[in-house]
Amino acid sequence: MYSLKDRLDTSTVTPTKPILAAKRRRQLHPFFFRMGPVALCITSVLLIALMAVFYLSQCGQALAANQQVQKIREQQSTLRRQNQDLIDMVAQEQSPAYVAAQASKLGLVPADPKTVQVLVVPRLQPPRRDNDQQILP
Repeated sequence: MYSLKDRLDTSTVTPTKPILAAKRRRQLHPFFFRMGPVALCITSVLLIALMAVFYLSQCGQALAANQQVQKIREQQSTLRRQNQDLIDMVAQEQSPAYVAAQASKLGLVPADPKTVQVLVVPRLQPPRRDNDQQILP
């Protein structure tokens, strides 16, 4: 066993390598390990609150975008209905029965083929058809 004298002699001589290694180990520890439990709890609560605010912000933006998409879909369906109503109205007003009824309301009567006068213009070219062929007289 060692005597007290031997222990005192060894304690006066301090090796430098283990102390440097311990200092380096202490420097490598992150900041959180040097914080106390109260400061660590407060920091954790603040970080969680910040993450919650960011999450709620993202949810709010998604909700606003969803509402905007719903409004646009409603407008689209309304415009489709209006377009279909207009197509039906144009088809109805182009029908020969509707044209005849409107003409009779305005006081127009069908022309008698016996009283129709035809005017012939010399050197007048006849109208062209859709397929660009001339109508022969």
